[in-house]
Amino acid sequence: MSKITVGVLALQGAFYEHLQLLQKAAVSAPPPTQWEFIEVRTKAQLDACDALILPGGESTTISLVAARSELLEPLRDFVKLHRKPTWGTCAGLILLAESANRTKKGGQELIGGIDVRVNRNHFGRQAESFQAPLDLPFLEQADSPFNGVFIRAPVVEKILPHQIGIQVEENQREETVVAPSREVIDVAAQRATEDDVQILAKLPGRAARLIAKEGVNIDAEKETGDIIAVKQGNVFGTSFHPELTNDPRIHLWWLRQVQDAVQTRHNVVVRSQVGSSN
Repeated sequence: MSKITVGVLALQGAFYEHLQLLQKAAVSAPPPTQWEFIEVRTKAQLDACDALILPGGESTTISLVAARSELLEPLRDFVKLHRKPTWGTCAGLILLAESANRTKKGGQELIGGIDVRVNRNHFGRQAESFQAPLDLPFLEQADSPFNGVFIRAPVVEKILPHQIGIQVEENQREETVVAPSREVIDVAAQRATEDDVQILAKLPGRAARLIAKEGVNIDAEKETGDIIAVKQGNVFGTSFHPELTNDPRIHLWWLRQVQDAVQTRHNVVVRSQVGSSN
């Protein structure tokens, strides 16, 4: 694939900031890929994308505008049926979760794609937003902390089993909404689907952070921390806002993931076409 088109959902939130960091990261992305980055507001624009970012913002507003724009079902197909590379930050992570609590039924719709339950606004209100240095071992130059920006951020409360019926069970919880199911049918999408959710990063428990500020030694093994970055197949989510920093490392890492995913999908499609013609 000589050209890859990456879209950023531009219905609300920090989509412009993502586009800026994508441009910065693309300078360091390995050749020979040519990158095109576009704002996505219509189904036609979404259909042109090989990969997609769901930005931070107001998850309820984004879902309502997507529904009114007749984009919600195409987004679910993009993520869950075709399993194209998708990254959600903060509100985007909420939208990509299969289950979200602290949510009134009817007030929020989910896209789904990652078998997790998220806790919305886990850290409190806007006034309780904060920044913290993050250890992200999946990045190159991981020895240098990444500045995590948390604004009314969710966390992954539970990793859900990848099984039929889990959505019914989750839907029985109070103040919890679930994403509608989709059945992957094409070979390329099946290759991009994984049963297990990978935990890529945690934030040390809040008690540990407070103690650390006072210069007291803590036992990191006893502080399980909050899950703030997860990946399942081609779908990736972060609780924090990399787009609100000047650090392109996560965007560069993700573009490399996109390159691999698009090339793999292309190879699978070619092999299936050759096989069907024989």
